[in-house]
Amino acid sequence: MNFTDVIKNKFIEEFTDIPFTDILVSLILSFLLGIFVVLIYKITFSGVVFNSSFAVSLVLLSMVTSVVVLCISSNLVLSLGMVGALSIVRFRTAVKEVNDTVFMFWAITVGIITGAKFILVSIISTLIIGVLFVLISSSGNLLSKIGISTGNGYLVVLLYDSRVAPEITRALSNLPKYKIKSKSSSGNFEELVIELKMGDKDFELLNKLKRAKGVEEVNIISHAGSSIL
Repeated sequence: MNFTDVIKNKFIEEFTDIPFTDILVSLILSFLLGIFVVLIYKITFSGVVFNSSFAVSLVLLSMVTSVVVLCISSNLVLSLGMVGALSIVRFRTAVKEVNDTVFMFWAITVGIITGAKFILVSIISTLIIGVLFVLISSSGNLLSKIGISTGNGYLVVLLYDSRVAPEITRALSNLPKYKIKSKSSSGNFEELVIELKMGDKDFELLNKLKRAKGVEEVNIISHAGSSIL
C-alpha cells in the first residue's frame, strides 16, 4: 500500500457517522446555554433600548457553531475545507459596544465546546462566567450608589462669559482630575472643552455650574451620545 492509499483510506474514505443523540444533545445544550448567555446579557445591559434581535442572534450563533464543530470533528478533510471556507468570509456589520463583542465571542465559545462534546466543561464554565460577570457588573453599580465613582469618560463643553473665567476655574477645581482638550474665544465668550471621569455627584456640580452667572451652556458628551444641561 503506497502513501496515496494511506491518505485515501485514513482521511477521504473515513467518515464517522454522527449519532442522532449527539446531534440532539448538542443542539439542546447549546440552546439552553445560549438562553443563559442572553439572560446574563439582559441583566448586565446598561444601554437604553434592549436589542432583542441581537439576543436571538446569540442563541442561534451558539447552536450553529455547535453543529459546525460537531460536523468537522468527525472528518479531517471536512474540517480543513471548513477552515478554508470561513477564512474568506468577511463580516462588515459594525459592533458599537465592547460588551456586545464579548457576548458574541462567549456564544461562539459555548457552541465550540458543546460541539466538541465537552458537556461538563461547557456547563460549568458558562455558569461560572455568567455569575462572575453579574457580580462584576453589580459591584460597579454598588460603588456608584455609595458615592465611589467607577469612572466613566466624558467630554464637557463649557460656554461662558470671559469675565467670569476665574469663577469657572474655581468651580472646575471641585471636579475630579481633568484634562483641557481645547479652549477658544469669540467676542466676550470663551469655550472650554475638558476630558474627565465623572460620577453622579459630579453631574450635580455641573448642574449648579450651569445656573451660575455668566455661563451660557454646558454640554456633556459621552461615547453613547450627548446631553445638554
